Amino acid sequence: MKTKQQVGIFMDHSSAHIMEFTIDPIETTTIESTFTHQIKEDTLEKSEHVMHNKEQHQQAAFYKKISDVIKHYDAVLLFGPTEAKVELFNILKADSAFVKTNISVRQTDKMTENQQHAFVKQHFALHKII
Repeated sequence: MKTKQQVGIFMDHSSAHIMEFTIDPIETTTIESTFTHQIKEDTLEKSEHVMHNKEQHQQAAFYKKISDVIKHYDAVLLFGPTEAKVELFNILKADSAFVKTNISVRQTDKMTENQQHAFVKQHFALHKII
C-alpha cells in the first residue's frame, strides 16, 4: 500500500514555508514571492494600475510555484495569518489536477518555525488520511 504524502504550508502573500510531514525531524523549505515592497513603491510611482497588474502577475506566479509542489502530495494543510491561503485554496479547488488532494485550510497567528512544525504534526496526527 502506498504511503500517503502529507505537507503543511505556512504562508502569507510574501512567502510560503513548506514542511513535509514525516517521522524524521521536519525540514522547512521556503518559496518567496518576487513582489517586494520596493517593487510596489517603484511601480506605484508610475501608475497604480501598473502596480496592481504587476502584483497580480507576480502573485499568480507565486501561487503556481506552490501548486507545483503540492501536486506531489495527497494531503495538504494551508495555514497562516493572512488570506493568501484562501486565495491559493480557491485556485487549487478550480484545478481538476487537485480533485483527489485532501486540502485543509486553517487560520493561525504568526508562528515560529518550531510552532509551525508542531502545528503540522498535530494536524496530521488528528486527521489521519486513509
